[in-house]
Amino acid sequence: MRCAGIFTERFLIVSSSGFTFTRVKDQMIQQLLDMGIKDFRVLDALSQVPRHIFLDQALWSRAYENRALTIGYKQTISQPYIVARMTEHLLSHSSKRGKVLNQVLEIGSGCGYQSAVLSHFANDVFAVERIKPLVTKSRENLSELKIRNVIVKHADGFNGWEEDLKFDGIICAAAPRQYPEDLLDLLEVGGKLVIPVGLEGKQKLYVVTKKSETQNDEIVHEEVAFVPMLPGVSNGEVSG
Repeated sequence: MRCAGIFTERFLIVSSSGFTFTRVKDQMIQQLLDMGIKDFRVLDALSQVPRHIFLDQALWSRAYENRALTIGYKQTISQPYIVARMTEHLLSHSSKRGKVLNQVLEIGSGCGYQSAVLSHFANDVFAVERIKPLVTKSRENLSELKIRNVIVKHADGFNGWEEDLKFDGIICAAAPRQYPEDLLDLLEVGGKLVIPVGLEGKQKLYVVTKKSETQNDEIVHEEVAFVPMLPGVSNGEVSG
């Protein structure tokens, strides 16, 4: 769809036909319901986060399609279903509304979309991204939305946050061949690690709950498709 109209602000497009994002966002939420997302807290958060803000303007007309879209540097913004599903897993321990988590770690934060969703449920979100221009982009996006409880750091996700912090939950938006055991050491007892694991074309979504300091409960869920989790950091020399 080509919106040949007036740009009042980045949150809203008004075209000569009166098009806004409201209708297509509602369609996205209905599609997530139809696909089995049952947690209305998650659906409400996705309805409040304007996904188009996290994309280049050329992709705004596709922002509320249930598909991954490029954000440059060979990275993508996850499809809404996957964001909803992973968030749903993270919150499954509680049916309360509001900030049900204290501190959450996100690895592979990309353009900041998942961070924005998590900000509805955690007092503080600590986000790690290895590609420096995406760190800058995500900070700008979150600032524009006036989201104040997310800290984004340029760092290697395999190293966690590299500070003495414990988390109620960890979400990883890139797939290692095996999930790093060290990440479990960053969880509080009762916390969850939600992470895609496996080689390209053979990935599954894992949810690992830390039952005690010596016992973890691992459940393997559906097949997924994520970019690989890579070590080190990048200044973004190679654009996708």
